[in-house]
Parts: sequence; C-alpha cells; structure tokens
Amino acid sequence: MTDAQETAADSSLRTTGGAPPDDGGSSDAGAPTPLLEPREGIPPVISDADALVQVATALAAGSGPVAVDAERASGYRYGQRAYLVQLRREGAGTALIDPAACPDLSGLGQALSGVEWVLHAATQDLPCLREIGMTPTALFDTELAGRLAGFPRVGLGAMVEGVLGFVLEKGHSAVDWSTRPLPEPWLRYAALDVELLVDLRDALEKELDRQGKLEWALQEFDAIASAPPPEPRKDPWRRTSGMHKVRRRRQLAVVRELWQARDRIAQRRDVSPGKVLPDAAIVQAALSTPANVHALAALNGFGHRMGRRQLEQWQAAVDRALALDDSELPQSGQPVTGPPPPRAWADKDPAAAARLAAAKAAVSALAERLNMPQENLVAPDAVRRLCWEPPRSVDPESVGAALEGYGARPWQVEQVSPVLAGALSVGRV
Repeated sequence: MTDAQETAADSSLRTTGGAPPDDGGSSDAGAPTPLLEPREGIPPVISDADALVQVATALAAGSGPVAVDAERASGYRYGQRAYLVQLRREGAGTALIDPAACPDLSGLGQALSGVEWVLHAATQDLPCLREIGMTPTALFDTELAGRLAGFPRVGLGAMVEGVLGFVLEKGHSAVDWSTRPLPEPWLRYAALDVELLVDLRDALEKELDRQGKLEWALQEFDAIASAPPPEPRKDPWRRTSGMHKVRRRRQLAVVRELWQARDRIAQRRDVSPGKVLPDAAIVQAALSTPANVHALAALNGFGHRMGRRQLEQWQAAVDRALALDDSELPQSGQPVTGPPPPRAWADKDPAAAARLAAAKAAVSALAERLNMPQENLVAPDAVRRLCWEPPRSVDPESVGAALEGYGARPWQVEQVSPVLAGALSVGRV
C-alpha cells in the first residue's frame, strides 16, 4: 500500500458511512471502498464577497498543494464557463464557490499564487478558470501523470480506484451545473472530486519517480502552466458535424450563414447552440438549399415543432447565402500550412511516405518500451512535419533542434531524436 492509500484508508469510517471493514480498506479483500461523504461534510457554497475573502484567506494559510476542479454546463449553456469551482487544501478543508454569484476570483487566484495546483485533465479546466481570474503558476496534472506512468485508464474515477482503492460516484458529471440552487447530491459529488486529488498526486509522483519519469512530467506540467491562452479558432463553422458531406462552395456558404445565425441566437439566449438548431439540420439545409420556408419545413430538424417565425429566420440565413456573389463564397478547404494529408504522400512524395512509415514504427516501438501513449512521447504533427521536410543533416542533434522548433520538451528531444534520426535516413544513399 502506498502512503496515499494509507492516508485514504485511515478515513474509511467517513467514506463508507459506517464502521471500517476488518481489513481497514474495503468490505471484501481487494475490493475498492465507496467514497460516500466528504470528510468534513458538504461545505456551504460561497456566493458573496465576504465569504469569498474568508475562504481565500483560509486556503492561503493552508499547507501543501491545493486541489482544484471546475464544473461547466456543457451541452446546456453557451460557452464553457465555470458554474462551480471546488478547492481543497490541507489545513483549510474543501471550498465550493459559485462563480455565477462571484464572477471575479482573481483575489483567490492571487492568494494561491506560488502554490502548486493539482488538477485532473488541466487543459480542460484552465480556460474557464482563466475567465474568472484564476491562473496557476505551478501545477500537477494527475491525468497526464497517469498517461506518462502507463496507466491504461486515466479518468479520475479509474485513477482513484486503481491507485488509492476508492470508488468515486460519477453519476452527476454531465448534469446542468448552471442549475440554482444546486442539489445536495451534486454538491456532494463535486466536493468528493477534490477529496483525494492531492493523495492521488502524491502517489503518482512516487510512481513517476520510481519509473524515472518524474522530471519528464514536471517539464510537461511547466509547459501547460506557461502556455498562452489558445488563439480563437478560425472559421469555427467548419467544425459543424457532418461537414464532410458538404462539397460545393454555395452549400458551404449556407452552413456558414446558418451556423453564425445560430451562434448569435445561442449567445443571446445563453443556451448550447445544439439546443437552438442541431448540426444535422444545418448540413441538411446546406445540401438541399431550400428556396422557401415551405421547403425548409420539410427537412429533418425543421419539423412541425418549429414556429413560423423561427423558420423564417433560418430561411433568411439560407437566402443570404444563396444571394452571395461567387467571389464571396467560402473556399472548399482551409489554407494548408503544413504537410498534405498522409494518405496523399505515396503519390506526392514516395520517399517522404517511406520516412513517415519508418518514423511511426520507431516511435511506436519506443512508446511501448517506455510504457506511454505515442502522442505523449512526441506530437504526431511534429513527426509528420519532420518526415515531409527533414533537416539537411539527419543526425540526432539536427533532428532535436527541429523538434524543439515544433515545441518538443527537452525530455522528448532526448528520447525521440535518436530513433527519428534513424527513420529519416530511410532511402538516403
């Protein structure tokens, strides 16, 4: 049993809701223990400025890393903002904060400056935390740590069960967190999500150290913490599900107009765009290019439940696309800034295709040897770019310099450069 397991086992009384089992950890030998209640109970939700100052002071006075999580209302509300923030730190206990009532948490973020934040799948939560003024200066990502350590399942529930021997109840992960007031079972679930996060972090740190990968993980965490916010996606309408069916530029214009009209309505109503109009309906309208409201109403997604006024607004978007001059129509594809799709390499550059095949095999073998996913060992896009346009010299130093230019961390350069140098030599005389 790891130190983290021992710490968790010590609290078996409150996790099981009764007397601890005879074996000190579970009711059956080797069976995981259900985690039913936070050790100090469900804390009150912080929803005013005075209470926020108090909890920030308490967390700042705590010790060790702070566990951080956020709940969004994906699929219910527009955007990806946080509707509940959970934190836990030794000496301060657990705090649940309502960002709808307290939209500026920059003071809390400043109170925790210099403290290591422990998150699970940090890149998912960091954007919504930044929106409310919370940005870590140092972090530990337990999901990424699990990947680097070679765990086959890296969801929070699977990690807590596999590493610490406790079962987290995950039934409320996809609920509408914008609901107010939040039901008690949801708050219990939210508090339990940070209950053992620091324990999990400690156990994973020891495992990474045992495997000789701790420094690698720290480099990855530093890269996440120091990464700038991502640039807004260009032409987001092109990510409409089913776009592969849309080929003609006029049809693409219909998708664009409908997507933009839907986005404006969804933002104004603060609902998920899919609840305003499904992607499938947008694609169906683009393929059919209906000439009037009657033709539009006959399409899937624009049925009898949609009122005349709604139909008219969607038909107006279609009409705008149909009225565009040819010079105003979107191009069939986005400008390509990197190599062509790998499926085209055999025809365009057979030597590059051979290099890519060799590189994939080499990276796959190395990833298996290191017991981690290939995409965590080296970014697939960096491998493709190297194979399409290799450096003049394919020695490890030159390959390493190219990898650094594509954003690879020092540990990745050290591990991958020698095998990629060998792969890039394929076919050279």
